[in-house]
Amino acid sequence: MRGWGWVALAGLGTLLAAEVGGRAAGWGALGPGGRDRPRVAITFDDGPGERTPELLAVLARHAAPATFFVTAPAAERGPRHLAALRAAGHGLEAHGRWHVHALLLPPWREWAQVRWHPRAGEPGPHLYRPPYGGHGPLTRLLAHLARREVALWDVEGRDWTDGDAASLAAGVLARVRPGSVILLHDGPAVTPALLDDLLVGLAVRGLQPVLLPDLPPRRIGWREGWRRLAASYGR
Repeated sequence: MRGWGWVALAGLGTLLAAEVGGRAAGWGALGPGGRDRPRVAITFDDGPGERTPELLAVLARHAAPATFFVTAPAAERGPRHLAALRAAGHGLEAHGRWHVHALLLPPWREWAQVRWHPRAGEPGPHLYRPPYGGHGPLTRLLAHLARREVALWDVEGRDWTDGDAASLAAGVLARVRPGSVILLHDGPAVTPALLDDLLVGLAVRGLQPVLLPDLPPRRIGWREGWRRLAASYGR
């Protein structure tokens, strides 16, 4: 291969690495809000389900709003839970038709994944959180075509681990900052107690929970993206 061929190949490799890294970092997606206001957004993935009433009770006790990213199967199985979320004034956004990483979906299925939304016929904005936060090469394009905004997070509650509620809440409070978007899950048995401890700790720190659109979230830039990569997936 001639010299220019190696240069072209190296350039292509650099672009590919940047594209893959950028998707993992979340560059350009909606993330945390401004750090100058004492607000945070608490979000839940994977519901609604049998744990939803417990979460609603904890949120009501603390007069705290939250944003729920629901899946199509869970919404179909639990219309009463979905109605209860709406009646309580919580945010309702999309987590997809299938809880499958974008890289495992062919384009036509990812299009259906991105297009589904529990409020599709209502005024927007309409947020979409890909399962696992995962992106494929077409995720952003399909979201744009479907008029969806990809929304991620910057602090993980890690409620899928075997940690106890107090330890998990302490971990979140150690990482949370004004403007943070906190990821929890509607399903694990530990989450209601974790949420209760977390809300107490946020109040002590003077941080007010708000709906995600009211934060409001900002586009994830280079610095925030690298910070997400460093802290992602429990590491």
